[in-house]
Amino acid sequence: MQNNLSIKNKKLKTEILFQKNYITKFIYNIAKKNEKVFCILDTKIKIDLNLSKQKKIEIISIKCGEKIKSYDGYKNLSEKLIKNNINRRSVIIAIGGGTLGDLVGFVASTVLRGIDFFLVPTTLLSQVDSSIGGKNGINTIYGKNLLGTFYQPKQVLIDISVLNSLSKREIRAGYAEIVKHALIRDYSFFCWLEENAIKLLNLNKYILEKAIYKSLMIKLHYVIKDEKELLLDNNSRAMLNFGHTIGHAIESHYGYKKFKHGEAISIGMITEARISNYLGMLSFNDLKRIVTHFKKSGLKIYDTVLTDKKLIKKLTKDKKNFQNIINFSLIDKIGSSIFYKKLNKDKIYKILQHL
Repeated sequence: MQNNLSIKNKKLKTEILFQKNYITKFIYNIAKKNEKVFCILDTKIKIDLNLSKQKKIEIISIKCGEKIKSYDGYKNLSEKLIKNNINRRSVIIAIGGGTLGDLVGFVASTVLRGIDFFLVPTTLLSQVDSSIGGKNGINTIYGKNLLGTFYQPKQVLIDISVLNSLSKREIRAGYAEIVKHALIRDYSFFCWLEENAIKLLNLNKYILEKAIYKSLMIKLHYVIKDEKELLLDNNSRAMLNFGHTIGHAIESHYGYKKFKHGEAISIGMITEARISNYLGMLSFNDLKRIVTHFKKSGLKIYDTVLTDKKLIKKLTKDKKNFQNIINFSLIDKIGSSIFYKKLNKDKIYKILQHL
Protein backbone atom coordinates (compact mmCIF):
# COMPACT_ATOMS: atom_id res chain seq x y z
CA MET A 1 0.00 0.00 0.00
CA GLN A 2 1.19 3.53 -0.73
CA ASN A 3 2.30 5.67 2.20
CA ASN A 4 1.07 8.83 0.53
CA LEU A 5 -1.75 9.35 -1.93
CA SER A 6 -2.23 12.83 -3.36
CA ILE A 7 -5.33 13.94 -5.20
CA LYS A 8 -4.49 16.47 -7.91
CA ASN A 9 -7.48 17.84 -9.74
CA LYS A 10 -8.63 21.32 -10.76
CA LYS A 11 -11.50 21.10 -8.30
CA LEU A 12 -10.05 18.91 -5.55
CA LYS A 13 -6.84 19.85 -3.75
CA THR A 14 -7.10 17.43 -0.88
CA GLU A 15 -4.07 15.33 -0.01
CA ILE A 16 -4.64 11.93 1.56
CA LEU A 17 -1.83 10.69 3.78
CA PHE A 18 -1.41 7.07 4.86
CA GLN A 19 0.77 6.93 7.99
CA LYS A 20 0.69 4.88 11.19
CA ASN A 21 1.13 6.37 14.68
CA TYR A 22 1.41 9.77 13.06
CA ILE A 23 -1.38 11.93 14.51
CA THR A 24 0.72 14.07 16.89
CA LYS A 25 3.38 14.72 14.27
CA PHE A 26 0.65 15.54 11.76
CA ILE A 27 -0.71 18.22 14.10
CA TYR A 28 2.77 19.60 14.84
CA ASN A 29 3.53 19.93 11.13
CA ILE A 30 0.32 21.87 10.56
CA ALA A 31 1.02 24.11 13.57
CA LYS A 32 4.43 25.08 12.13
CA LYS A 33 2.76 26.56 9.07
CA ASN A 34 -0.21 28.36 10.66
CA GLU A 35 -0.85 31.06 13.24
CA LYS A 36 -3.24 29.01 15.36
CA VAL A 37 -4.61 25.47 15.25
CA PHE A 38 -7.95 24.47 16.76
CA CYS A 39 -8.07 20.71 17.36
CA ILE A 40 -11.65 19.50 17.70
CA LEU A 41 -11.39 16.16 19.48
CA ASP A 42 -13.99 13.46 20.09
CA THR A 43 -13.96 12.75 23.84
CA LYS A 44 -14.11 9.00 23.12
CA ILE A 45 -10.71 9.05 21.42
CA LYS A 46 -8.13 7.60 23.80
CA ILE A 47 -4.96 9.07 22.29
CA ASP A 48 -2.22 10.86 24.23
CA LEU A 49 -1.53 13.73 21.85
CA ASN A 50 0.87 15.49 24.23
CA LEU A 51 -0.16 18.92 22.99
CA SER A 52 -0.85 20.75 26.23
CA LYS A 53 2.32 22.87 26.11
CA GLN A 54 1.84 24.04 22.55
CA LYS A 55 0.66 27.65 22.65
CA LYS A 56 -0.40 27.67 19.00
CA ILE A 57 -2.66 24.64 19.51
CA GLU A 58 -5.99 24.79 21.28
CA ILE A 59 -7.99 21.63 22.00
CA ILE A 60 -11.79 21.66 22.06
CA SER A 61 -13.31 18.36 23.19
CA ILE A 62 -16.79 17.34 22.08
CA LYS A 63 -18.88 14.35 23.13
CA CYS A 64 -19.77 13.05 19.70
CA GLY A 65 -22.66 11.17 18.18
CA GLU A 66 -25.31 11.93 15.57
CA LYS A 67 -26.86 14.49 17.93
CA ILE A 68 -24.00 16.95 17.37
CA LYS A 69 -25.06 17.28 13.73
CA SER A 70 -27.74 19.80 14.67
CA TYR A 71 -28.45 23.51 14.85
CA ASP A 72 -27.26 23.52 18.44
CA GLY A 73 -24.09 21.59 17.59
CA TYR A 74 -23.28 24.03 14.80
CA LYS A 75 -24.02 27.08 16.97
CA ASN A 76 -22.04 25.84 19.98
CA LEU A 77 -18.87 25.01 18.04
CA SER A 78 -18.99 28.12 15.85
CA GLU A 79 -19.43 30.46 18.79
CA LYS A 80 -16.73 28.70 20.80
CA LEU A 81 -14.26 29.23 17.96
CA ILE A 82 -15.22 32.88 17.57
CA LYS A 83 -14.97 33.44 21.33
CA ASN A 84 -11.45 32.00 21.21
CA ASN A 85 -10.40 34.48 18.53
CA ILE A 86 -10.31 32.33 15.45
CA ASN A 87 -9.13 34.30 12.41
CA ARG A 88 -8.38 33.67 8.75
CA ARG A 89 -4.83 32.59 9.56
CA SER A 90 -6.21 29.86 11.82
CA VAL A 91 -6.97 26.29 10.80
CA ILE A 92 -9.18 23.55 12.25
CA ILE A 93 -8.33 19.87 12.67
CA ALA A 94 -11.12 17.38 13.39
CA ILE A 95 -10.01 14.20 15.15
CA GLY A 96 -12.90 11.76 15.40
CA GLY A 97 -15.52 9.88 13.43
CA GLY A 98 -17.81 10.87 10.61
CA THR A 99 -20.28 12.93 12.62
CA LEU A 100 -17.50 15.15 13.93
CA GLY A 101 -16.00 15.50 10.45
CA ASP A 102 -19.39 16.46 8.98
CA LEU A 103 -19.95 19.12 11.63
CA VAL A 104 -16.43 20.54 11.58
CA GLY A 105 -16.39 20.71 7.79
CA PHE A 106 -19.67 22.63 7.82
CA VAL A 107 -18.39 25.01 10.49
CA ALA A 108 -15.07 25.50 8.66
CA SER A 109 -16.87 26.30 5.41
CA THR A 110 -18.97 29.03 7.01
CA VAL A 111 -17.02 30.59 9.91
CA LEU A 112 -15.36 33.76 8.60
CA ARG A 113 -16.73 32.68 5.19
CA GLY A 114 -14.41 29.70 5.13
CA ILE A 115 -11.11 28.64 6.65
CA ASP A 116 -8.85 25.66 5.99
CA PHE A 117 -9.58 22.42 7.81
CA PHE A 118 -7.97 19.01 8.14
CA LEU A 119 -9.45 15.62 9.00
CA VAL A 120 -8.10 12.76 11.08
CA PRO A 121 -10.85 10.11 10.80
CA THR A 122 -10.69 7.65 13.69
CA THR A 123 -13.32 5.09 12.70
CA LEU A 124 -13.16 2.63 9.83
CA LEU A 125 -16.35 4.07 8.38
CA SER A 126 -14.99 7.62 8.30
CA GLN A 127 -11.63 6.47 6.92
CA VAL A 128 -13.20 4.73 3.92
CA ASP A 129 -16.08 7.10 3.26
CA SER A 130 -17.16 10.28 5.03
CA SER A 131 -13.72 11.92 5.33
CA ILE A 132 -13.28 11.91 1.56
CA GLY A 133 -15.11 14.13 -0.87
CA GLY A 134 -15.93 17.35 0.95
CA LYS A 135 -19.56 16.73 1.92
CA ASN A 136 -20.33 18.48 5.21
CA GLY A 137 -23.56 19.13 7.01
CA ILE A 138 -26.06 18.77 9.80
CA ASN A 139 -29.45 17.08 10.17
CA THR A 140 -32.91 18.55 10.56
CA ILE A 141 -36.14 17.06 11.88
CA TYR A 142 -37.05 16.33 8.25
CA GLY A 143 -34.03 14.22 7.40
CA LYS A 144 -30.29 13.70 7.36
CA ASN A 145 -27.72 16.14 5.94
CA LEU A 146 -30.34 18.54 4.57
CA LEU A 147 -28.21 21.55 5.56
CA GLY A 148 -24.63 21.51 4.38
CA THR A 149 -21.89 22.48 1.97
CA PHE A 150 -19.39 21.02 -0.44
CA TYR A 151 -16.05 22.13 1.01
CA GLN A 152 -12.87 20.11 0.69
CA PRO A 153 -10.39 19.50 3.53
CA LYS A 154 -6.76 20.43 2.86
CA GLN A 155 -5.49 17.07 4.07
CA VAL A 156 -6.88 13.81 5.40
CA LEU A 157 -4.72 11.53 7.55
CA ILE A 158 -5.55 7.82 7.40
CA ASP A 159 -3.88 6.23 10.44
CA ILE A 160 -5.04 2.64 10.92
CA SER A 161 -3.35 2.38 14.33
CA VAL A 162 -6.36 4.19 15.88
CA LEU A 163 -8.72 1.41 14.75
CA ASN A 164 -7.38 -1.05 17.32
CA SER A 165 -9.52 0.54 20.03
CA LEU A 166 -12.79 0.14 18.11
CA SER A 167 -15.46 -2.41 19.00
CA LYS A 168 -16.39 -5.21 16.61
CA ARG A 169 -19.69 -3.43 16.07
CA GLU A 170 -17.88 -0.27 14.91
CA ILE A 171 -15.63 -2.26 12.60
CA ARG A 172 -18.61 -4.01 11.00
CA ALA A 173 -20.35 -0.65 10.54
CA GLY A 174 -17.31 0.57 8.64
CA TYR A 175 -17.05 -2.63 6.66
CA ALA A 176 -20.56 -2.03 5.30
CA GLU A 177 -19.28 1.02 3.41
CA ILE A 178 -16.33 -0.97 2.05
CA VAL A 179 -18.72 -3.60 0.66
CA LYS A 180 -20.83 -0.81 -0.82
CA HIS A 181 -17.90 0.44 -2.87
CA ALA A 182 -17.30 -3.03 -4.26
CA LEU A 183 -20.98 -3.60 -5.08
CA ILE A 184 -21.38 -0.38 -7.07
CA ARG A 185 -18.21 -0.54 -9.14
CA ASP A 186 -15.71 -3.39 -8.68
CA TYR A 187 -16.70 -7.04 -9.06
CA SER A 188 -13.17 -8.31 -8.46
CA PHE A 189 -12.97 -6.30 -5.24
CA PHE A 190 -16.19 -7.95 -4.04
CA CYS A 191 -14.73 -11.38 -4.83
CA TRP A 192 -11.62 -10.44 -2.85
CA LEU A 193 -13.79 -9.33 0.09
CA GLU A 194 -15.62 -12.66 0.03
CA GLU A 195 -12.26 -14.33 0.64
CA ASN A 196 -10.85 -11.81 3.11
CA ALA A 197 -13.75 -10.29 5.10
CA ILE A 198 -13.04 -12.20 8.30
CA LYS A 199 -9.36 -11.19 8.25
CA LEU A 200 -10.37 -7.60 7.65
CA LEU A 201 -12.87 -7.64 10.52
CA ASN A 202 -10.07 -8.99 12.73
CA LEU A 203 -7.94 -5.99 11.65
CA ASN A 204 -5.32 -7.86 9.67
CA LYS A 205 -2.97 -5.03 8.77
CA TYR A 206 -2.29 -5.92 5.12
CA ILE A 207 -5.93 -6.75 4.33
CA LEU A 208 -7.22 -3.64 6.09
CA GLU A 209 -4.85 -1.29 4.29
CA LYS A 210 -5.68 -2.77 0.89
CA ALA A 211 -9.43 -2.55 1.54
CA ILE A 212 -9.21 1.08 2.65
CA TYR A 213 -7.10 2.03 -0.36
CA LYS A 214 -9.44 0.28 -2.81
CA SER A 215 -12.48 1.93 -1.24
CA LEU A 216 -10.95 5.38 -1.43
CA MET A 217 -10.03 4.96 -5.09
CA ILE A 218 -13.61 3.99 -5.93
CA LYS A 219 -15.02 6.92 -4.02
CA LEU A 220 -12.57 9.33 -5.64
CA HIS A 221 -13.61 8.12 -9.08
CA TYR A 222 -17.09 9.52 -8.50
CA VAL A 223 -16.08 12.59 -6.50
CA ILE A 224 -13.67 13.80 -9.19
CA LYS A 225 -16.22 13.25 -11.97
CA ASP A 226 -19.14 14.80 -10.08
CA GLU A 227 -18.02 16.72 -6.99
CA LYS A 228 -21.34 18.46 -6.35
CA GLU A 229 -23.61 15.57 -7.40
CA LEU A 230 -25.07 17.32 -10.44
CA LEU A 231 -24.97 14.44 -12.93
CA LEU A 232 -27.99 12.19 -13.41
CA ASP A 233 -26.26 9.31 -15.14
CA ASN A 234 -24.12 6.37 -13.99
CA ASN A 235 -21.14 8.65 -13.37
CA SER A 236 -23.16 10.56 -10.78
CA ARG A 237 -21.73 10.85 -7.30
CA ALA A 238 -25.17 9.64 -6.25
CA MET A 239 -23.97 6.11 -7.07
CA LEU A 240 -22.15 6.28 -3.73
CA ASN A 241 -25.57 6.51 -2.09
CA PHE A 242 -26.44 2.89 -2.78
CA GLY A 243 -28.18 1.72 0.40
CA HIS A 244 -28.43 5.27 1.71
CA THR A 245 -31.92 6.21 0.51
CA ILE A 246 -33.42 3.46 2.66
CA GLY A 247 -30.64 3.65 5.27
CA HIS A 248 -31.01 7.37 5.95
CA ALA A 249 -34.79 6.96 6.26
CA ILE A 250 -34.27 4.21 8.83
CA GLU A 251 -31.85 6.36 10.82
CA SER A 252 -34.24 9.31 10.77
CA HIS A 253 -37.21 7.12 11.76
CA TYR A 254 -35.41 5.95 14.90
CA GLY A 255 -34.02 9.38 15.73
CA TYR A 256 -30.46 8.14 15.03
CA LYS A 257 -30.58 6.01 18.18
CA LYS A 258 -31.22 2.37 17.23
CA PHE A 259 -28.55 1.83 14.59
CA LYS A 260 -25.08 3.06 13.81
CA HIS A 261 -24.83 4.66 10.39
CA GLY A 262 -23.13 1.64 8.82
CA GLU A 263 -25.76 -0.70 10.27
CA ALA A 264 -28.63 1.30 8.77
CA ILE A 265 -26.80 1.47 5.44
CA SER A 266 -26.25 -2.29 5.57
CA ILE A 267 -30.01 -2.85 5.89
CA GLY A 268 -30.50 -0.24 3.17
CA MET A 269 -28.15 -2.01 0.76
CA ILE A 270 -29.87 -5.37 1.13
CA THR A 271 -33.28 -3.72 0.74
CA GLU A 272 -32.18 -1.79 -2.33
CA ALA A 273 -30.57 -4.93 -3.76
CA ARG A 274 -33.92 -6.68 -3.30
CA ILE A 275 -35.63 -3.72 -5.02
CA SER A 276 -33.12 -4.07 -7.87
CA ASN A 277 -34.04 -7.75 -8.15
CA TYR A 278 -37.80 -7.02 -7.94
CA LEU A 279 -37.47 -4.55 -10.82
CA GLY A 280 -35.76 -7.19 -12.95
CA MET A 281 -32.27 -5.67 -12.92
CA LEU A 282 -30.30 -7.76 -10.42
CA SER A 283 -30.31 -11.53 -10.86
CA PHE A 284 -31.53 -13.76 -8.05
CA ASN A 285 -28.12 -15.49 -7.95
CA ASP A 286 -26.32 -12.17 -7.42
CA LEU A 287 -28.85 -11.15 -4.76
CA LYS A 288 -28.40 -14.47 -2.96
CA ARG A 289 -24.63 -14.08 -3.11
CA ILE A 290 -24.79 -10.58 -1.61
CA VAL A 291 -27.13 -11.66 1.21
CA THR A 292 -24.89 -14.64 1.97
CA HIS A 293 -21.84 -12.40 2.26
CA PHE A 294 -23.64 -9.95 4.55
CA LYS A 295 -24.75 -12.77 6.83
CA LYS A 296 -21.27 -14.32 6.88
CA SER A 297 -19.77 -10.92 7.77
CA GLY A 298 -22.29 -10.25 10.54
CA LEU A 299 -23.86 -7.28 8.75
CA LYS A 300 -27.49 -6.37 9.41
CA ILE A 301 -29.97 -7.15 6.65
CA TYR A 302 -33.50 -6.35 7.93
CA ASP A 303 -35.62 -4.27 10.27
CA THR A 304 -39.39 -4.33 10.77
CA VAL A 305 -39.72 -0.61 9.95
CA LEU A 306 -39.30 -1.49 6.26
CA THR A 307 -43.03 -2.30 6.02
CA ASP A 308 -44.13 0.80 7.97
CA LYS A 309 -45.83 3.60 6.01
CA LYS A 310 -43.97 6.12 8.16
CA LEU A 311 -40.75 5.12 6.42
CA ILE A 312 -42.14 6.28 3.07
CA LYS A 313 -42.60 9.80 4.45
CA LYS A 314 -38.94 9.81 5.41
CA LEU A 315 -37.95 8.64 1.92
CA THR A 316 -39.64 11.64 0.30
CA LYS A 317 -37.15 13.97 2.05
CA ASP A 318 -34.10 12.41 0.38
CA LYS A 319 -31.92 15.00 -1.39
CA LYS A 320 -31.82 13.02 -4.66
CA ASN A 321 -35.57 13.36 -5.16
CA PHE A 322 -37.34 15.72 -7.53
CA GLN A 323 -40.81 16.02 -9.11
CA ASN A 324 -42.31 13.60 -6.54
CA ILE A 325 -40.03 10.82 -7.76
CA ILE A 326 -37.93 8.89 -5.23
CA ASN A 327 -34.58 8.39 -6.93
CA PHE A 328 -32.42 5.41 -6.09
CA SER A 329 -28.89 4.29 -6.76
CA LEU A 330 -29.48 0.62 -7.56
CA ILE A 331 -27.31 -2.22 -8.86
CA ASP A 332 -27.90 -4.29 -12.00
CA LYS A 333 -25.15 -6.77 -11.12
CA ILE A 334 -22.38 -7.08 -8.57
CA GLY A 335 -19.90 -4.34 -9.40
CA SER A 336 -22.26 -2.19 -11.48
CA SER A 337 -24.70 0.53 -10.41
CA ILE A 338 -27.34 2.65 -12.12
CA PHE A 339 -29.29 5.80 -11.30
CA TYR A 340 -32.97 4.79 -11.24
CA LYS A 341 -35.53 7.58 -11.65
CA LYS A 342 -38.92 5.88 -12.03
CA LEU A 343 -40.28 5.22 -8.54
CA ASN A 344 -42.92 7.20 -6.65
CA LYS A 345 -43.80 6.68 -3.00
CA ASP A 346 -46.85 4.48 -3.70
CA LYS A 347 -44.85 2.09 -5.86
CA ILE A 348 -42.03 1.94 -3.30
CA TYR A 349 -44.50 1.11 -0.52
CA LYS A 350 -46.00 -1.67 -2.65
CA ILE A 351 -42.54 -3.09 -3.43
CA LEU A 352 -41.47 -3.03 0.23
CA GLN A 353 -44.54 -5.07 1.17
CA HIS A 354 -43.45 -7.83 -1.23
CA LEU A 355 -39.76 -8.10 -0.36
